[in-house]
Amino acid sequence: MVPHLITALTGPINELEQRMLESMPAIERWFRLEWMEHTPPFYTSVDLRNAGFKLAPVDTNLFPGGFNNLTNEMLPLAVQASMAAIEKICPEAKNLLLIPEKHTRNTFYLQNVARLVQIFTLTGLNVRLGTLDESITEPTEIALPDGSTLTLEPLERSKRRLGLKHFDPCTILLNNDLSAGIPDVLKDLHEQYLLPPLHAGWAVRRKSQHFKYYEEAAKKFSKLLGMDPWLINPMHAECDQVDFQEGVGQECLQSQVDTLLGKIRRKYKEYGINEKPFVVVKADNGTYGMGIMTVRDAKELEELNRRTRNKMSTVKDGQVVSQVIIQEGVPTYERMNDAVAEPVVYMIDRYVVGGFYRVHAERGIDENLNAPGSSFVPLAFAEPTQLPRPGVKPGVSAPNRFYMYGVIARLAMLAASYELAATDPDAEVYS
Repeated sequence: MVPHLITALTGPINELEQRMLESMPAIERWFRLEWMEHTPPFYTSVDLRNAGFKLAPVDTNLFPGGFNNLTNEMLPLAVQASMAAIEKICPEAKNLLLIPEKHTRNTFYLQNVARLVQIFTLTGLNVRLGTLDESITEPTEIALPDGSTLTLEPLERSKRRLGLKHFDPCTILLNNDLSAGIPDVLKDLHEQYLLPPLHAGWAVRRKSQHFKYYEEAAKKFSKLLGMDPWLINPMHAECDQVDFQEGVGQECLQSQVDTLLGKIRRKYKEYGINEKPFVVVKADNGTYGMGIMTVRDAKELEELNRRTRNKMSTVKDGQVVSQVIIQEGVPTYERMNDAVAEPVVYMIDRYVVGGFYRVHAERGIDENLNAPGSSFVPLAFAEPTQLPRPGVKPGVSAPNRFYMYGVIARLAMLAASYELAATDPDAEVYS
């Protein structure tokens, strides 16, 4: 069930697993106290990489797709977590408006929407789908591969509320990451709950900001466990005012890549890791594995070919890349049937509700796996991940491995809650 680690350097990870199991009461208490002060995002998915010598999140998504990749066994957990989240926000809720992405031709994504409709219907809500696609002017049925259908309806906006014809929701759930900007129809909705809030979308949010807050959370957590935060935190730097087509920002990129590679080398030396370090340069906003490249030497940036420049210049919805995050590369040494694998953990409210392995047979240990050709293996998360087995030898128990993944994913979710509170444009300021 657990993909095997193909590195001899499983020592630190097994030690980390042992330490987390021994510290479980302290960890859970620490999370409970944090959640008393911070509001978790409504739902979150976190991509993790396990290198054997470190385990770290490399991406945190606040508009997760891919719920269709969770096993049916995890469905009750998702329904219970959704009930808890809805009760907290709008206990009298009976209508939920779900607004998905515009791309209606991606059947995998639509299966994710269908799974979300199923989860929220099972919490006892009337769920309907509204679309931001202005070409849809009347209810439109879309067929799914399993024979079921989804009905997309045009949105109707009054002065202060958003709904559909004959449908007035208390809560609006966005499954659209707003990469193309914030549409006017979603602005100034002061009478309804909009989840996640608009400033969680990629029109506003930046990965570099998220990882600053993650570093803060990782330091607090590591102090609790008496360990080096580097074991769970990918170091990062950033460059703004970058233009790959014109070669603008080249000096910033090269110097930051060089500095970060130097820092990683020192850490590798400290831990006796005989690996060639690398960094990953990514667009500072956006998802779908777009605008990403792996760099092992700053000199590589001098001779970027046209294809790489084009790839790095624009991301989803044709948005031009002008800011990048340079992130310490965490190789993934997990394998599933000889293909490189990375765990992705899903949460609703503050609860882990499942996850899967993203597997890519044609990608290397230092490459982005969120690319065409990847597949999803939900097997390993078939059992609830929150019930570890203390006393079982580290590295052999699936529940223990997944408990550890759940802890690091919740840490990334906590960082996202710090981030959303700090960037809230409507936050009350007490001087």
